[in-house]
Amino acid sequence: MMEVEVGRHTVLLARTDGKYSAIGNQCTHYGAPLSKVISGHRVRCPWHGSCFNVQTGDMEEFPGIDSLPCHKVNIQNSKVYVSVNKKAASLMCAEILRQQNFGGRIIMVTRDDLLPYDKTRLSKVMNVESETILLRRREFFHQYDIEVWLKKEALSVDTDRKTVTFNDGSTQSYDQLLVSTGCAKGLDVPGMKLDNVMMLETPEDARHIHAACLGSNVVLVGTSFVMEVASYLIDKASRITVIGSSELPYQNTLGREIGRVTLMMLSEKDVKFYMNDSVIEVKGVKEVVLKSGTVIPTDVLIVGIGSIPNSEFLQGSKIQMNAKNFVIVDKGMRTNVPDVYSGGDLVTFPLAMANNQLVNIGHWQMAQAHRVVALNMLKKPSELTSVPFYWTVLLGKTIRYTYGEGYTDIVIKGSFEERKFLANDGVIAAAGLNYDPVVSAVAERLAAGKVITKKEA
Repeated sequence: MMEVEVGRHTVLLARTDGKYSAIGNQCTHYGAPLSKVISGHRVRCPWHGSCFNVQTGDMEEFPGIDSLPCHKVNIQNSKVYVSVNKKAASLMCAEILRQQNFGGRIIMVTRDDLLPYDKTRLSKVMNVESETILLRRREFFHQYDIEVWLKKEALSVDTDRKTVTFNDGSTQSYDQLLVSTGCAKGLDVPGMKLDNVMMLETPEDARHIHAACLGSNVVLVGTSFVMEVASYLIDKASRITVIGSSELPYQNTLGREIGRVTLMMLSEKDVKFYMNDSVIEVKGVKEVVLKSGTVIPTDVLIVGIGSIPNSEFLQGSKIQMNAKNFVIVDKGMRTNVPDVYSGGDLVTFPLAMANNQLVNIGHWQMAQAHRVVALNMLKKPSELTSVPFYWTVLLGKTIRYTYGEGYTDIVIKGSFEERKFLANDGVIAAAGLNYDPVVSAVAERLAAGKVITKKEA
């Protein structure tokens, strides 16, 4: 594969199975160059892990939602010529249904008052205007005849009659159903209903938090992706305190080693950490009481813990859930009920690289499962084979991590900032800071089922 210039455009020219193809060179998510990580028939974005087919430009893994432009290739006198045109196919569940020539009715229902938006932006640019983070404009849904029902919430599902009942009293029948209602944050302690207690779920929440935290004493509960909020507020709040139940930040999502790095980064900016502790009470509107007995002054409390499935409306239905009320699906994102699918962080699914153990991944990448759902709805068998790929941004630096459990040793390459995690003698995860495209390269090897030895690392 090579990068070539054609007029004012840059394209990727690839040769696979003896055939030439030319696709766009910028990821459709945030414009990252794609010329570094290719494996077989696809290329992977080094920033956030989106994958594209090098022969067609089709998007194969989230978080990208558009395919790459695919250009006509002509071979004359043993030379390759690329004719640039604009062609991009949009994916995700409803979009793929239309792309696959499904002509029936498609209804998307959300309790939000906004069209689908990029939720990952909320913790990074909290004073964002809603219109700037929409994934699609209203015109797109009109063009492709996709109905979007806003401010409407499902109350129950009758899988025998194949109907969904909503909070306005209406009932809608379905032929096939996708349930992807996600999870909510939550903290069950006295004082949680006070006005200065906030959670980040919507663009309106983000703007409210931004305004309330200016010049304030801010306490954040949680040490996973809410750490991005702490990073954002460093030059805005007068004091920032983070409370975590684990020993290190990100310990349960990105691992202990990354946790140590992030703790150091934010501590150097005077963020105070109370680890191995938890909130037991919000006292008045000025204090937070910890399990250890510590009392912390606060003007604003931001809760970033809890993963409570939004599955109450499925209670009483035949859809199988586990003890924590996550929906159980197979590799095709099918529930135990015919014609009912589920995806996103609402589900537990068999992860191939974890010996098909049922796992729950609370990261935006899991929206890629909707592509699998759409294909299976159309009787085009597909399974989720994605390798988990996380990223987080702290103090302007992006940490990327591709998933693995059970590592027994750590190999440091370059410096403390870049680490690879190993199990026995094989790499099962990689984390990087300012070391692109290492993490994407490891993710692609893992996705292909290839082994990276300790010596190779």
